[in-house]
Amino acid sequence: MTEEVKTETKKSIPLQLILALPLSLLIFLIVLFAALVGFEIKYAERIFPGVYVHQQDLSGMTLEEATEHLAAAFPYTYQGELRLTYEDQVWEAQPIDLGYLIDPNASAQQAYDVGRGKWLTQDWIDRGKAWFTGVHLSPIAFFDQRAALSYLQNISQAIDLPVREASLDLQNSEVIVEPGQVGLTLDILTTLAAVTPKLTNMESGEASLIVDSFEPEILDVGPQAELAREMLSEPLILVAPMNAEREETWEIAPDALADMLIIDRVKDGGDGAAEFQIALNENMFRIYLDSLKPGLHIDPVNARFIFNDETRILEVIEPAVIGRDLDVDASIASITQTLISGQHETALQFEALDPEVTDETPGEELGIIELVEERTTYFYGSDAARIQNIKTAAAEFHGLLVAPGATFSMANALGNISLENGYAEALIIYGGQTIQGVGGGVCQVSTTLFRTAFFAGFPIVERHPHAYRVGYYEMEYGGRRDSNWAGFDATVYVPIVDFKFTNDTDQWLLMETYVTGNNALTWKFYSTDDGRSVDWRTTGPTNIVEAPEPLYRENPDLEKGEIKQVDYEADGADININRTVYKDDKVHFADSFFTRFRPWQAIYEYGPGTEGIPEQEND
Repeated sequence: MTEEVKTETKKSIPLQLILALPLSLLIFLIVLFAALVGFEIKYAERIFPGVYVHQQDLSGMTLEEATEHLAAAFPYTYQGELRLTYEDQVWEAQPIDLGYLIDPNASAQQAYDVGRGKWLTQDWIDRGKAWFTGVHLSPIAFFDQRAALSYLQNISQAIDLPVREASLDLQNSEVIVEPGQVGLTLDILTTLAAVTPKLTNMESGEASLIVDSFEPEILDVGPQAELAREMLSEPLILVAPMNAEREETWEIAPDALADMLIIDRVKDGGDGAAEFQIALNENMFRIYLDSLKPGLHIDPVNARFIFNDETRILEVIEPAVIGRDLDVDASIASITQTLISGQHETALQFEALDPEVTDETPGEELGIIELVEERTTYFYGSDAARIQNIKTAAAEFHGLLVAPGATFSMANALGNISLENGYAEALIIYGGQTIQGVGGGVCQVSTTLFRTAFFAGFPIVERHPHAYRVGYYEMEYGGRRDSNWAGFDATVYVPIVDFKFTNDTDQWLLMETYVTGNNALTWKFYSTDDGRSVDWRTTGPTNIVEAPEPLYRENPDLEKGEIKQVDYEADGADININRTVYKDDKVHFADSFFTRFRPWQAIYEYGPGTEGIPEQEND
C-alpha cells in the first residue's frame, strides 16, 4: 500500500508543472499587453522617450510643445551674427539675410515621426532604440544660396575696383605723376564656400571676404622719386658691435652715397610688369666693406673646462666664444633694406664662426677621460710680485684645450704681458743682466709646462733655456735644490722667445694649472692614455765654469753706506738630457735637450761715499 502511494505522488508532480506553466505565461502576456497599451495611450500624441534634436531632449512633448521648444532653443536664424570683413570694412548679417533658415516645426515633426508611420514591428524597434540608446536628429534647415549670392553681390559694389596703370609725365621741370590703382574683385563663390560651414554649424563670428587683386604694371613712380630724396637727406651710418660694451660706427656722406646708388627701370621676368627700382651699386659697396673686414674679424674660442676627478666629466669654467666674419653680401642686403625703408642707420651683418668645442661637448667625444700627466715645480722664497706674475700667467692656461695634431704655442696663449693685464714688475733676465721688468716669474710657468710635456711624451718643437742657472728651477719640495733638475727649464719672452709642443695623439688634450701655498705650481694634462712611456737620462752639470768675481757699482739713488745686491752669481755648466718615448713598448721617437749655462756675475750697487768697497771690483 505504501509503495503504491509513493508511485502515484512521483507521477503527479510533472502534471502540476505542466498545468502551471501556461497560466504563468498567460498572466505575463496579459501584463505585457496592458503595459504596451498603456505606453501607446500615454504617448498617443507625444514624442516617444529618447528622441533628441541637436542635443535637445523632446521626450514626452506634443508636436506644438516641441515646436515651441526648438524655436526657443535655436534662435540662430534671426539672432545669429556673422561679421563679414575685408581690411577695415565690416558688414554685419544675420543668417536669414544669407538665406539660411532653421525650421522648428519641421524639426519637431521629424522627432514626432520617430516610431510612427512604418510597419508595426519596425515602429516598435525604433521606439525601443529611442528608449534604450536614444535617437539624435539634426535640425531641419533651408539654405537659399540665391539670397546669399545676392547679399554678397551688394557687398561687392563697395569693394570692386578696376585696375589702373600709373603714368609719369614731364612738363618742363615739373614732374606729373598719376598713381596707378590696384584692381579688386570680390570672389563671391569662394567667399560663399567659406561662409557656408559657419551657417550649417549654426556658428556666429567673423568671416573674411575673399578678394582678388590685380596689380598694374607700374602702380606709382612717386614713391621711388621721394625715396631717392630721402636716401640722400642724411649720412648713412654703419654700425658694428666690437664687444659687449662698445660698438664702432662708419659714416658715408650723402654726396659719397649718391655715387653708390643706381636707379633703373626694370621688368619682371614673369608677367612683364615694369617698375622703377633704386638699388646699391654692389661693386662699389663691396670694395668699401672689404676694407673693413679684417678689423671686424673675431676668431672663435673653444670652451674652457676642468676635469672632475670624481665624476670624470668635464665642467665648463669659461663658455665658448662664437667668432664672426663680416658677411659682405648680407650686409649689402641689409643696407639696401635700410635705405629703402627710409632709415639711415644699419647694423653690419656677420657670419657666425662656431668653435670646434662648445660648452656641451662631452669629454668622451674629445677623448678627455683621464689624467695622463701631472708635474709640479716649486718657487719658495719668491717675492709678492713674482708670485703675482706666476698666478696671472698660469691662469691663462687653466682649462685650455689642445686639438689632436696641433702644435701649442705658449706665447700665443699668454698674449700681451703688461701691467694692464694684471702683471707686476719683478726680476727678469734681459740684455745679459738681471733687471726689473714686467712679468718676471712667467718662466716658472713655461718651465712647468716644459716638464709636463716632456714627461707626457709629447714632441717639443721649441724650447729655450735661461742664460744662467736659476735656483727656482732646480727646487724640490721643501726648497731643497736638486741639480738633476738643471737643464729642465724653459724661458718665454713674448713675442720673441716661445715654448711649443705638439699633441701628436688622436685625442684632445686638456690642461689645468694650480698654484698652491704661494710656493708650488702644478700642471695637469688630461686626455686618453695611448700607451706611451718616457725613459730619460741627464748628464747633470758638466764643464762647470766658476762665476766671475762680484761687480760693485755706484748708484746715486742709494744712501751713503747702503749696499744692495741686484744680481746673483751662478756657475756656468753644460747639461744634456736625452729622452726616449715608447708607445706600446716600441720606440715612438727619441730627442735630446742641450743647455749651456753662462757663468753669471753677482752685482752689488752702493750709495755715493760708501766705504769698504773692494777696489779691484770697482773699476
